[in-house]
Amino acid sequence: MNEPQPERPSGLPHAIGAYVVWGLLPLYLMFLRHVPPFEFVGWRVIFTLPICLTIVALRRQGPQVIEALRDRRAVLLLLTSALLIGGNWLVYVSAIAQGHVLAASLGYYINPLVNVLAGTLFLGDRLNRLQWAAVAIAGAGVSLLAWEAREMLGISLALAGTFCAYGLVRKFVSAGSLPGLTIESAMLMPVGLAIVAWHARTPEGVSLGVDPVTDTLLALSGIVTAIPLLMFAVAARRMDYSTLGFVQFIAPTIVFFLGLFVFHEPLRQVQIVCFVLIWTAIALFSWDLLRKRSATL
Repeated sequence: MNEPQPERPSGLPHAIGAYVVWGLLPLYLMFLRHVPPFEFVGWRVIFTLPICLTIVALRRQGPQVIEALRDRRAVLLLLTSALLIGGNWLVYVSAIAQGHVLAASLGYYINPLVNVLAGTLFLGDRLNRLQWAAVAIAGAGVSLLAWEAREMLGISLALAGTFCAYGLVRKFVSAGSLPGLTIESAMLMPVGLAIVAWHARTPEGVSLGVDPVTDTLLALSGIVTAIPLLMFAVAARRMDYSTLGFVQFIAPTIVFFLGLFVFHEPLRQVQIVCFVLIWTAIALFSWDLLRKRSATL
């Protein structure tokens, strides 16, 4: 008699955790508004690597990091993913610095739809009619916001494209989530150091040791960056990319409610319609997944 195969670990809790952290990120950034956006990206890179190395040491995964560095294919893929996530950060902070907040937030509404498309084209994900209907409904909602930001749609597409490609590349990396992120962080370190060094020569640059609160918040950027990226990498390896895409709607939804209730931004009618459509799509997609899961039990 054959023994039952162990069930594959679910990546859903990791995906939810990552997107909740990213959704709450504006609360953290609110306390660092005095730090130039590009310099913040530099500090973010610099403080992420020590966090990764610490976790690697605690989990004794040093041999896995070395093994990944000996794999030429893994190194090339991780270099690609590092450039993609670094580019994503730079586009995002540049958009925020120039006041293109709507275009930036729209990118993360478009991203789940791009993930679904990438999953079906490159990973063999297969959606049934009900799931495609959910995608169409969500697409209609996102299109309403896209029309309002059509003049800056390039920013939104760049954000969605780079983050989708990042997750896609990470699915093909043989290295584990933590060793992979550690190597990515090491690859980005020279860029981070260059950005901080350049800003140190400007009047707006931040110097460590002057304000303990700012120093602490900048140091925390390593945790704020590393932990959700680790969770995302685990989720990307364990989940269908199309399903992972739909879970991502959590992050922009949290940002929406923060803008409404914390930052007191005006509520536009188009946003209400968009969210009704998106959450209808999420409910439809989720119901179909639960229906199929209960049928297999």
